[in-house]
Amino acid sequence: MDQNCVLSAKNLSKIYKKKSSKSILALENLNLEVKQGEIFGLLGPNGAGKSTFINILSGTCIKTSGKVNVWGFDLDKNPRQCRASIGIVPQEINVDPFFSPRKLLDLQAGLYGVKKKDRITDVILKLVSLDEQKNSYTRSLSGGMKRRLLIAKALVHQPPIVILDEPTAGVDVQQRKYLWDNLRLLNKQGVTIILTTHYLIEAEEMCNRIGILNKGKLVALDSTKNLLDKIQSKRVNFLINKKVTIDKGTLPNFNILSNTDKEFIIAYDKKKTKLDKIISLIQSQNIEIIDIISDDGDLEDVFFKLTNE
Repeated sequence: MDQNCVLSAKNLSKIYKKKSSKSILALENLNLEVKQGEIFGLLGPNGAGKSTFINILSGTCIKTSGKVNVWGFDLDKNPRQCRASIGIVPQEINVDPFFSPRKLLDLQAGLYGVKKKDRITDVILKLVSLDEQKNSYTRSLSGGMKRRLLIAKALVHQPPIVILDEPTAGVDVQQRKYLWDNLRLLNKQGVTIILTTHYLIEAEEMCNRIGILNKGKLVALDSTKNLLDKIQSKRVNFLINKKVTIDKGTLPNFNILSNTDKEFIIAYDKKKTKLDKIISLIQSQNIEIIDIISDDGDLEDVFFKLTNE
């Protein structure tokens, strides 16, 4: 295992056996490594195996086969040390509405066996921007504040790895940005973050590397940049002042999506074709190019290509 690796799964499988129906293979020979200090994105459609993987790490689900290592501890030999090395932020908001954030964090620290003199409750509340609400009833907090409180609960035992399961689900755009800023700050302090999300733009902006699960299998594992570089299709919209004349066979490698007096939209394989040819064609017809809008595609294109094949 790489020295910089803080979490690894080797040939990890999980089969849910049901008496009334055939068994369900939730994870199949999963192999991945998460490096220290990175923000790692774990993506996949519903039923891909993301929650099963997280549940195995948390101890609420027993793996069928394979090896898991967390912060140097083997899950089979040192399960308690593995779980102590991880803080998990669940998707569902599960906080007692009649307790204050400060009280909830103190209780959570006690559950982890953190002595009172070693607790950093106020530091954590300030980190997630809840220091002003620390003595308020949790029921009075907004949805975004409750999300941040879940993150705070996961930090009470100061784990080196934090796993967030859909942390911005149901959160508005402003609160989502606020959460992203909190996570970046946490990461800058040395915490390794594993993020599952359905917001692909979130993964694109936040994650150093991304693993994509589909039907229990890892179908992609690479840096975010490399995954984006795999997108071959490029779309370009030319805003023009008159229609482009296209003779048969003039643009054999371009897919013409629209050709009007105001716009000329094309799509092509950016690895095989150069845009110079189409620009030269437009200029040769004395057509004014008012603006060019280019779209290289995004992580959503990669995601759907890998999970719909």
